[in-house]
Order: sequence, then C-alpha cells, then structure tokens
Amino acid sequence: MKKFIPFMAAALLSCSSVCMTAYAADNESVDVYMTISDGSATPVLIQKPVTVTDIDNDGALTINDALYIAHEDYFTGGAAAGYASGEGQYGLELRKLWGLDHGIDYGYYVDNKGANGLRDTVSDNNQIYAFAYTDRTAFSDTYSWFDKIKTDAKQGDEIELTLSHIGYAADWSPLTLPVEGAVITVNGNDTEYKTDAEGKVKIKLDTAGEDIISAKSDSLILVPPVCVANVAADSEVTTTSAPETTTTSTETTTSDTTTSSSATTSATTTKTTTTTAKSGGSSTSDSPKTGDMGTGSAVVILGTAVCTAFALRKKNEK
Repeated sequence: MKKFIPFMAAALLSCSSVCMTAYAADNESVDVYMTISDGSATPVLIQKPVTVTDIDNDGALTINDALYIAHEDYFTGGAAAGYASGEGQYGLELRKLWGLDHGIDYGYYVDNKGANGLRDTVSDNNQIYAFAYTDRTAFSDTYSWFDKIKTDAKQGDEIELTLSHIGYAADWSPLTLPVEGAVITVNGNDTEYKTDAEGKVKIKLDTAGEDIISAKSDSLILVPPVCVANVAADSEVTTTSAPETTTTSTETTTSDTTTSSSATTSATTTKTTTTTAKSGGSSTSDSPKTGDMGTGSAVVILGTAVCTAFALRKKNEK
C-alpha cells in the first residue's frame, strides 16, 4: 500500500510544475499548522503554527518548505539536525523527520488527505501531519483523525468526537472508515472512554487548561489522532453582604443659668437623634426646650401680690 502511493505521485508531478510556479508568484508566504509524530503515543509537535516561504527556491510553497521551516522553528538544532529530503526514484523524498533516520518510511497528510509528494503546494490554514512508520515491514500504521481538531469547553463539560481512519477499496481508492473500540487518552493517560461502532465517543473534561485528546486501538496501529481542547475553569461567584451598623448620636445641651426671686437653677437637657423627650411640670428655667414658665411668669405673680396688698391698705384707712 505504501509503495503504491509514489507511483501515483510520479504521474502527477509533470502536470503540476507549471501550476506550482504560478502559485508561488502570487503568494510570498502562507500560514499552516504542523503536527509531527515520531512513533510515540503522543505527537512530538501538535498543531504548531508555521509561516511557509519558498525555502528551497523551487518557485512554490510546498510541504517540503513547511517541514523544513517547522524543524527550524521547533526542533533542537534546527532543520540541519532534524530534517532531510532528497531526490529519489519517484521524486522528492522525505528522508529524515524529527531526527529519525528511517530511510523513506514516512507518511504525510494535508487536511486529513494523503499527499502525492513533498512538492504538493500548501495554502493558508492547512493542517499538515507528518509521521514516521512504526511498522517498517508491512507499513500497517493507519492514519486516523477526529472530526474536531480543536474545541472549547468548560470544566465538567461533555464533548462528542468521531474517530475515523483511512482505508482502501479493492481498486485502492481511499475510504473513510470509523474506528471502533479505540481507547481515548487525555494528556497521555488512558481513560474509561471508548469509541462505538460509528467511531463516536462522549468525553467529560474535568481538568482545566489545554487537554490533548488522542486514541489508541488494539486492532489497528493508529497514527495518533489529536484534538486540542481548551477547557475553562468553573467560575465561582461569591456574594458577601456587609452587616448594617446603626449609630445613635447624642447631643447634650446645657441651658443658661436663670436667676429669679425664688431660686437660681442651672438645668441640663439631653437629646438623642432617635427620641426627643419633652417634660412638663414647673421649673424655674426659661429654656424653651423644657416648657418652664420662666422669668415673665414670676414678674406677673409678684405684681399681682403688690396690687392686692395696696388695695387692702386703702380699705383699712377708710
């Protein structure tokens, strides 16, 4: 199966060279997203942005350019240490990926479709996935993918994914088939979730942050599929009511001292903002706050007594 693909690529190379030159003239760069698997359970590079330029000066922006620049950007030692390509029997071949020298035992897909060769052109927002075969005899590694490459969720949410893989019909035409019974992994850890007969699975996300969702199968050697879930933490809203405090102010008023013929009295009156007390009865203070008779009343009483005494005296003289 693997050896069949280069034959198809060679047939298409001659008719595509003119189109690639025209494409590169109109596009100085494009931005793609790169995923690379070195055969381990989790890809070593996951959906990393790469700005593709015509690094090999062939007049086109290609998968070869994208892979070279991805190694320059993300591999320790750059492309010189981690990546190599060269002309072979069927055109430009991938010969070294992420530091692995596996001859030509590699595969690469663009937007979940098999590429014809490293000279295939790329466009803005393409998802490129390159991998090293782990089965280097039968080349049975099976490319697989989720129906979502990214998703946003809240902590505790349940998301649904569908896992598919590439198969082939009798005439070697590609088919999209469901992956049944695959175990879902989150951040490299196995979970209790498995895909059903249609490749569907519901996953509850309990960990806030960036979760890397993948899968593995007992019946297939899966090239690790990847979905990146950005999980927001639950927000807790706490409302605190401040206790009400009532303060009572006290005002103290001291009245002036009043002197009358009968007594001299100094009175002090206290008033609060909540209750005002009014006292009745007699008092010698002339404060308006107490309701006393005051000095005027004392003068009237004294005058009445003088007049009465004078009238009695006149009567006795007669």
